[in-house]
Amino acid sequence: MFGYYVSLALRSLRGTPVLSALMVAAIAVGVGASMTTLTLNYMMSQNALQHKDDRLYAVQLDSWAPEKAYQNDTQMPWELTYRDAQALLRSDIPSRQVAMHRWGATVSQENSELRPFTAQIRVTTRDFFALFDIPFIYGNTWHKSSDQNPTREVVLSKKTNEKLFNGENSVGRSINLNGEPFTVVGVIEHWNPTPKVYDLNNGAFKNSEEIYMPFGLHRQLQIYSWGNLNGWKSEDISNYEDLLNSHYVWVQYWVELDNEKKKHDYENFLAAYIETQKTKGYFPRPLKFGLTRPSEWLVVNEVLSDDNRILGWLSLAFLLVCVVNAIALLLAKFLRKAPEAGVRRALGASRKAIFSQHLIESGCIGLIGGVMGILLTLLGLSLIRTLQMGRLDQIASMDWVMMLAAIGLAILASLLAGIYPAWRISNTNPSVYLKTQ
Repeated sequence: MFGYYVSLALRSLRGTPVLSALMVAAIAVGVGASMTTLTLNYMMSQNALQHKDDRLYAVQLDSWAPEKAYQNDTQMPWELTYRDAQALLRSDIPSRQVAMHRWGATVSQENSELRPFTAQIRVTTRDFFALFDIPFIYGNTWHKSSDQNPTREVVLSKKTNEKLFNGENSVGRSINLNGEPFTVVGVIEHWNPTPKVYDLNNGAFKNSEEIYMPFGLHRQLQIYSWGNLNGWKSEDISNYEDLLNSHYVWVQYWVELDNEKKKHDYENFLAAYIETQKTKGYFPRPLKFGLTRPSEWLVVNEVLSDDNRILGWLSLAFLLVCVVNAIALLLAKFLRKAPEAGVRRALGASRKAIFSQHLIESGCIGLIGGVMGILLTLLGLSLIRTLQMGRLDQIASMDWVMMLAAIGLAILASLLAGIYPAWRISNTNPSVYLKTQ
């Protein structure tokens, strides 16, 4: 019976092409507008570290000014001082821990026709790759001693390795950073989480770094952060060592704690560290620190802002307006077919059968409108990518989940639009129309 009703629906759509086109357009425009916004919100709210959400934590220490808290929801700086990061690295409680920040340098090769280019670099500790589950194509990360000692080694991204070495195994080969030679020890697979949950301070939707280098190179190369550098008081920074010992926060810190006991032990470790630093005149505020899971980190950093949520609701409101228009069009279309329905009722068709037939016709309109809505959504996302000049390439895209959601939303909208018109025609007295036949 369902197949028969579908064939009737298609025949009816062909019989009234103008009304049918208007209804499909109303649903398609509503779905296209709403799914464009909802797709962006959906992609912005993704958590690439969801599979480790129960054991990864972003670390915060309240080392800010005594008279006022840091201006964010946590009331603590997002990052740590270099001095604090070095102290935390000495703990053996976390199974893995990562201190890191963003940097950049000019990349070149000896005896190569490739023009020098500026690369985004992550200065980090060796656990970075294991903590964030980044697979290697060739080689591996550097030795643990390189986290404290200057070792001129680098790990390349897959894209950078293809650019420099045509994708070949480059382990043991050399590149120059700012004219200084570095040895390649590993090449990682393509890894570009969106949003960049591991570093939300420097653009949540920017591409991941092209090169990774050991944390122990700071003093030798005098590496300055290419990210945020914040402090709560003016300090006399006359040399690089002054920066490393200053109150400026610029180092991001993550730990992996496998169970609740380790988390409890690490909390005690952080509390004891802060208390010790207080005796030396640091940490003037009341004792406070934060261990935040990746899912919570995305929320407190407001990756999906209130403005985005409001736009999402407004887009659904626009879809509701389109549904109201579709109701009027469906009612006009169905009432034109009332004599046909009256004959069917007189021949023994039940009200339920008439209602089901017309509701299925509404669903067919929704299915076609959903497909058209997907095309409009893809067009809208393409325009966003163009206007943003590539800055939102990672999120202005539609996966199969959102495509299925678009079709489901269109069918749901059309069924809701068809309930009243279908009920209206199924409850019409057939005798009225029999007199007109």
